[in-house]
Amino acid sequence: MNRSFSEELIPSCGIASATMGPRMPRYYFNIVSNAATVVDPDGTELATIEDARGEAVKDARALMSQAVLSGKDISGRKIHICDEQGALLLVVAFSETIRMAD
Repeated sequence: MNRSFSEELIPSCGIASATMGPRMPRYYFNIVSNAATVVDPDGTELATIEDARGEAVKDARALMSQAVLSGKDISGRKIHICDEQGALLLVVAFSETIRMAD
């Protein structure tokens, strides 16, 4: 059987996993407020920092939507996007993910 990709065995499952090349970077989305920081323990694999920013924008909007329904304003919070070593790559302010409507 010819394969154009590498195959590695996952020991815990005993199944083969196909890898198409280098793995994507993992980004961590830590939510920061004046009171505390909620650390993302798992992160998300995404192709680029631009993709990570897009995810942060969606997350911030979803969190603000939930908060507004509860009568809270969390627009002062930020998402710190970090790499696997914990280095801060980008800050996305919740307030910058929306625009004022007429």
